Amino acid sequence: MSALEHTKLDRPRASRDWSAADSGTARSVAAALRRADLGDRLRSLALAAPLLVLLALSFGIPIVLLLSRAVYDPTIADALPQTSQALAGWNGTGLPDDAAFLALAADLRSNQAKGTAYELAKSLNARLPGARSQVLKTVRQLEAADRPPLEVMKAVPFWSAPGTWPVIESGTHSVTSFYLLSALDLRWNADGGIERVPPEQAIFLQVFMRTFFVAAAVTLATLILGFPLAYLIASVPKGLAAILIVAVLLPFWTSILVRTAAWTVLLQKFGLVNDLLLWLGVADDRLELMYSRIGLIIAMTHIQLPFTLLPIYSVMRTIQPSQMKAAYSLGAKPFTAFRRVYLPQVFPGVMAGCLLTFILCLGYYITPALIGGASDQLISNFIASYVNVELNWEMAAALSFILLVFTLALFGIFARILGLDRLKLV
Repeated sequence: MSALEHTKLDRPRASRDWSAADSGTARSVAAALRRADLGDRLRSLALAAPLLVLLALSFGIPIVLLLSRAVYDPTIADALPQTSQALAGWNGTGLPDDAAFLALAADLRSNQAKGTAYELAKSLNARLPGARSQVLKTVRQLEAADRPPLEVMKAVPFWSAPGTWPVIESGTHSVTSFYLLSALDLRWNADGGIERVPPEQAIFLQVFMRTFFVAAAVTLATLILGFPLAYLIASVPKGLAAILIVAVLLPFWTSILVRTAAWTVLLQKFGLVNDLLLWLGVADDRLELMYSRIGLIIAMTHIQLPFTLLPIYSVMRTIQPSQMKAAYSLGAKPFTAFRRVYLPQVFPGVMAGCLLTFILCLGYYITPALIGGASDQLISNFIASYVNVELNWEMAAALSFILLVFTLALFGIFARILGLDRLKLV
């Protein structure tokens, strides 16, 4: 065989060797790149670790502990250990046996001796209205010790009522759905099913609907006012645009409490707003704007306007005017060019601004408290009342949990429709 033939036969083998060498080199290079990338990520994570730890300790863990109280309440279970044991075999129908009455009497006397009777009465009253006075009255009668404990318990009609013992039995379990159901105007019935509370006891669904309505109305109002203003700022020369941006940001120089207090002056019956409406001929008589829903929406719209306007403006300033001119030159009418060329590009900013405003409005507290009437209080006012006044942290946690779930669901819908990669806030 000639040397030429040997060379032709060796060529495929050499090609395979070269391909294998190239493949091995590529794999080694890729592994080296992955190691370098991993090192960069670990260094970045190490730099951010103090911030992440601070957020976890100051924000994440407290929020989780607070929300856990919506389903975890050991107050009654810890205060009534003998009663919990006596009710372990009770089927939940009728009245329990005398041993349960005696166990409850012993637990009540024990709580009185430890100074925790009032906390127990308050916890039972949150689940069963009127229980606080009955518990404290029974404790006083048991302390008198002029009759046997069983006779004292049977003499109080409250402890023989059909709805009392199921509530006590449910309270002997530390993990409970009572507060979450109550936040939705629901309750467990005697058959173990879930039913709506009577209309005179239904509170929270109406408050949630009111909160969502006010948030939606304010969001719409800020969009109607903010979109044209953002377009104006994006269209004028840079010098004038800077002046207008400063005017938009000017309210941020004062706290929300100061701005709300200013609106309480403007919205008075003899305030500047009524004077302006009469001067313009819009109204024939002075309007009651304070302690009303329309006054609340006006004040919240002013406060929230920059939050809707700025994301829209940040998108508008990136759109070249030549695009609309090109659409006109191709025969598109102004509205068609706006709808098919301009609006799709500015839509991420509109969605971001509206979402930001809507979510912030869900948590408003001080403005409804100062400007809104009794029928205009939002869910945040009830949460604050349960925390600061009634000290019912479990109910506050349940309302907060439902509000948080709705907010996350709204954000999920936004991410699903638009995509987080298109989010434009600044």
